[in-house]
Amino acid sequence: MKGKTPKTFAMLLLASALAITAGCSGGGTTASEKPADSGDTTSPITFTFFGADASPNWNNMKDAVGQEITKATGVTIEAEYDVNNGGDQKIPLMAASGDYPDIIFPKGNLSKLVDAGAMIDLTDLIEEHAPNLKKIYGDQMNRLKYNTEDQAIYTIPTNMGVDNLSFDATGGFEIQQRVLKELGYPEVKTLEDYENVLRAYYEKHPTIDGQPTIPLTLNADDWKIMITVTNPAFQATGAPDDGEYYINPETYEAMLHYKRPEEKEYFRWLNKMYNEGLLDKDTFVQKDDQYKSKIASGRVLGLIDQEWNYGEAENALKSVNNGEKTYAHFSVSLNKDIVDHTFQPTGFDGYGIGITTSAKDPVRIIKFMDWLASDEGQVLRNWGVEGQQYQVENGKRIIPDDVQDRKTNENSAFTKETGVGMYNAFSARYGDGVKDSTDNYYTTNFPEQIQAGYTAAEKETLKAYGITTWKDFYPSEDELKLKDWGAAYNMPVPSDTDYNVTFQKTQDIIRKRIPEAILAKPENFDSVYDGLLAEIDKAGAVEMEKQYTVWVKDRVSLWTGKDVK
Repeated sequence: MKGKTPKTFAMLLLASALAITAGCSGGGTTASEKPADSGDTTSPITFTFFGADASPNWNNMKDAVGQEITKATGVTIEAEYDVNNGGDQKIPLMAASGDYPDIIFPKGNLSKLVDAGAMIDLTDLIEEHAPNLKKIYGDQMNRLKYNTEDQAIYTIPTNMGVDNLSFDATGGFEIQQRVLKELGYPEVKTLEDYENVLRAYYEKHPTIDGQPTIPLTLNADDWKIMITVTNPAFQATGAPDDGEYYINPETYEAMLHYKRPEEKEYFRWLNKMYNEGLLDKDTFVQKDDQYKSKIASGRVLGLIDQEWNYGEAENALKSVNNGEKTYAHFSVSLNKDIVDHTFQPTGFDGYGIGITTSAKDPVRIIKFMDWLASDEGQVLRNWGVEGQQYQVENGKRIIPDDVQDRKTNENSAFTKETGVGMYNAFSARYGDGVKDSTDNYYTTNFPEQIQAGYTAAEKETLKAYGITTWKDFYPSEDELKLKDWGAAYNMPVPSDTDYNVTFQKTQDIIRKRIPEAILAKPENFDSVYDGLLAEIDKAGAVEMEKQYTVWVKDRVSLWTGKDVK
């Protein structure tokens, strides 16, 4: 959907009369107000930034990597990060007020900014000033375009590396290492297996360090209910991650994934866990910090989560007894016949960073992003400063043992001090498994380095199961078909349509009724769950699904050239 403000850089340099004719939104600046800086200088300059994801270790670029970035580019970032809402509250306020930072990582709220006319089209900026970005994205540039009607590039994807190959699993169904060790490293492949492990240890250890043991807890605070409560329903039943939808791989038809009969059985299992005292009774009332506090206490045996969501709490456990209270990651399914699609390839697709109409110097910003995308910039962001966080021996980058020890056991402090991994959101990058011209990996996430980063307890668990990384528990990408539409949750949808109103209605119902179904008496589960399905349809889900199907097909057409109308 086209916004009201000129979005291409060329348009930004038009006369003010043309800018006025086109109109401008809120507090966005017009083309005549923007100085035409060459972007070649490295003199000191500060850009404001908003990131929709939390970044608890941000150190205002006073870390080692940040200082090197400023030295090379002259740029300092004045950053604000969302704490817990993924930008869902802050970004609509920006769009309404027209008050934007220079640079923004909007995550799933890009459409609100585009429809408000807040975003600059980066196409010409990339073509004229960003050779490194062009090199990285290569033949993937079509995937950066907004949609078939508006083929502008409003953000460059940064939360996923190009040509990424995952070497490890960092989500799924988690169990503490000490639990597995005491029980003799049992097989954990089904929900029943997972439940039996938690129950067996809980019955033997009803308290830990004087506090009640918690077999399983989930984080249902705000949008994170999707991560630990509702998303695992499709993972455990063999569907890939497409956000709130299941997309038929043959017809591209979309429906809310809760309508799949097998997912009802997943939620029935959570209902059983709750009624048998294995699911934390506070799951649906605790806040994010309370959830993390429980994990950090070491008394939570199991999680169903992603490391990025609980890693801060787990870091407190890594240096205790060789990390025995850290978590192993399992692929767990409703039954043994289901194939886990966690690693189904999507092709290149991801949330990204963009420049707003409030930016006074878009050229300088794109050149900053381009430097970060250079080999020098990528190595700095991923590895740190040579001689401090890594060394080069016989042509190979290595992380010294003492540095690796801090990185593993004092992760938060290490990250805050060094800045390693803190700047990935700011520009394009190659993914795990890609090597540079020196035959070194761009990232530190390759098998040998991943294994070096495990705690002693993790290494013991992996050895006991005869595997080298947690990903070995999962079907690999080679066993699963590439998704033509990428990851649907990354697909921006217009914010000024009835779709968004209906979607929010269905979300409100789901986030109310799913907890009710899980907390219901077993004999009432079916009526509550069936009531949920009827209620979302009554709220307009069927028409909403049809509209979403159209957008999915448009995306497939844009990316692949297929006629799937």
